[in-house]
Amino acid sequence: MVGEITRKDQALLKEILLNETGHNLAPEMKACQDEHRRILLEQTKLLKETGQRTQSKGQSFPILNRYVDIKIVADVYFRRQTFQEHEALAAAGELNEYRLRHKMQGELERITPGRLFRWCYRSGRTPHFVMVSGVAGVGKSTLAQKFVFDWATGKHYQKFTFVFFFKFRDLNTVGEKTSLESLIQREYPNLHSKLDTILQEPPKLLFIFDGLDESNSNLDLGRNAEFCAQPGDVKPVGVIVASLLKEKILKGCSVLLTSRPSNLARLERGVLHRVASIVGFLSQEREKYFHNFFGEAAVAKEALAHVRESQVLYTLCYNPSYCWITCTALQPCFTSEAGQPHPLPKTVTQLFVSYIRHVMVNHTKELPERERARKMMIQLGWLAEYGLQHRTLLFDQAQLEAFNVDSSPLVKTFLVENIQSATSPPVVTYSFVHLTVQEFFAALVHYLDFKEDNFRYIMAAVQEAQGGEYEIFLRFLSGLSQFETRAPLESLLGKFSPVTARQVIDWILKTDCSDFLQMERHLDGKKRTLNFFNLLFEAHNKLLVSQALGGDGDASMDFSELYLMPVDCVILAYVLSCCGKIDLLNLDTCFIQNEGLQRLSLELHRIRELRLCNNDLSNPSTKELVSILKHKECRLEILSLAKNALTGQCCKDLSLALLENRTLLNLDLSKNKLQDQGLSDLLKVFRSPQSRIQKLL
Repeated sequence: MVGEITRKDQALLKEILLNETGHNLAPEMKACQDEHRRILLEQTKLLKETGQRTQSKGQSFPILNRYVDIKIVADVYFRRQTFQEHEALAAAGELNEYRLRHKMQGELERITPGRLFRWCYRSGRTPHFVMVSGVAGVGKSTLAQKFVFDWATGKHYQKFTFVFFFKFRDLNTVGEKTSLESLIQREYPNLHSKLDTILQEPPKLLFIFDGLDESNSNLDLGRNAEFCAQPGDVKPVGVIVASLLKEKILKGCSVLLTSRPSNLARLERGVLHRVASIVGFLSQEREKYFHNFFGEAAVAKEALAHVRESQVLYTLCYNPSYCWITCTALQPCFTSEAGQPHPLPKTVTQLFVSYIRHVMVNHTKELPERERARKMMIQLGWLAEYGLQHRTLLFDQAQLEAFNVDSSPLVKTFLVENIQSATSPPVVTYSFVHLTVQEFFAALVHYLDFKEDNFRYIMAAVQEAQGGEYEIFLRFLSGLSQFETRAPLESLLGKFSPVTARQVIDWILKTDCSDFLQMERHLDGKKRTLNFFNLLFEAHNKLLVSQALGGDGDASMDFSELYLMPVDCVILAYVLSCCGKIDLLNLDTCFIQNEGLQRLSLELHRIRELRLCNNDLSNPSTKELVSILKHKECRLEILSLAKNALTGQCCKDLSLALLENRTLLNLDLSKNKLQDQGLSDLLKVFRSPQSRIQKLL
């Protein structure tokens, strides 16, 4: 803010006033703008929450009542590694000050949507081309909708006389080639007579393109790429957008793009003036969402307490879409009208089983008899699997007919009808209520309608995939192999295929775990290990975990320098609980902090050598360290706690625990802040004949 004031001086006041009041317009143009605002207001005033009712379009709520502020961080350096790191951080949903400082090296600045086109400190300019990124369902489209709504109601960015809002998934239906003028007239036919005049002043125009990752058209910003020379040039949509970003047409206009992070690394550096990323809901926003959803404060508090305890589900709730799915799945567990309480889900697969069952039972007008319902779910499942393999999110009527998917109330509960009314005739497409729901159906169909060739084909595709596109599908496939997990759906759809469960378990057991448990591996190998552990957690089969990791033999696990979120620690703790003995667990520089250690602590007594260096562990972690050392079955011989934030205050409790412990031989507390009193307390241990400590650093 100081930099902005210093650079702009008096011009800043003029800009602020312009953003509040807008430009003076001639009466005819003002009337045109008012009509455009009215149309955009009608399009954006309702926020759809699909799949909650029997209507295919879902239920809509006033955006002001349902919208919860989404946290955004901006000005990330444009480099490939940063976006991969940030996608991992965003997927965790927990971005605290320490992790930002260490993982992003000070590259992030927290901003509000109202400052996306305000002066950028890092680039030293007012940005014209802005990208907002975020993982699927984190709120990119909702943010874009709210941005347009705020402009239409006069809340912010009135310096733009006209705002044009497009969704790439809709632009995929316009044909191979079109023009910018045609796109505007197609979406906003009311502007036809004034369009030439509107385009004469590009600095007063803002174009919003939502969902770059869903575009079928290539966005090439290279020197040798094809560009438009005039707004009327007929080109592919990707060329039109690239021409705006490269200022080949309408120089001076502004553009807001949204996309998943995976698309950003392919864009040319320097074209975008600001890159922002949505990190989703932090703790306060999740709490507000739960209260908005359940209405009753006591019910919301109880449901949120269960989700917090699970941690796996709590982490999912960083994502607004998952937050809605979680709340929907938990409704029968906590609301009085649901009758007898349902078992609380603990894994992601159990959560989605609860969600699907709840929607089928409570939000379908007439649930068909079992065989008919099973057939419908199978048809939806094969459609979902086709979309997964062909990276298709939108389906047309012909594709639905090819898979015999009808328009029954049950089908409409999970499929959304997308109508693009601006076209003549209107274009209708269909999509699952959420990408993850599509992935769940793609896994579910193999249990409802097992076909050997289809199963082999999809598993071969999984083996060949390098980008993690089948990761969630695999977790669901693994989770459904557990009888207790799938039982709530079997009561509605009939028995699941035992052959599928056996095939999935055999596939897990055939996975070569020797690579997972080797020491000194690259980070990519450690990430694959963690992904595999997620499959084991979803399967929730302790015997399977033990067999997959080689029985009761001593194993060694090295995750050093791999950033572990609290949810990863929950997964790792579950795997440790299924193992007999662990020779070495290396968690050096994993940034687990006190919360991560708390999630792991119940299982760390099983380990012979435990490395926890450089994890920002502070005095609150003493409680967990003491409980590990005092455990009656503790087998710790080597404990490394160097380079943490422990102080002398923890040493008295540690020394008492060390006196009680009968296994520890080596303890490394170097490069902490123990000071003289802390060291004095620890040295008392050596004087005791009960102590077995041989080495203290």
